[in-house]
Amino acid sequence: MIGWALIFLIVAIVAAVLGFSGIAGTAAWFAKIIFIIALVLFILSWLFSESRKKL
Repeated sequence: MIGWALIFLIVAIVAAVLGFSGIAGTAAWFAKIIFIIALVLFILSWLFSESRKKL
């Protein structure tokens, strides 16, 4: 999932450099959302793995 966020981030940067502000904004928004989802899933998996180690 982090890979997808990086791809959208690169698309946003390239679109911003070329002057496509609408596409750049949308790609940056997608990159943020995917990064947040990946971060939440990482934290949840870390918490659950730590709780299983204690059992």
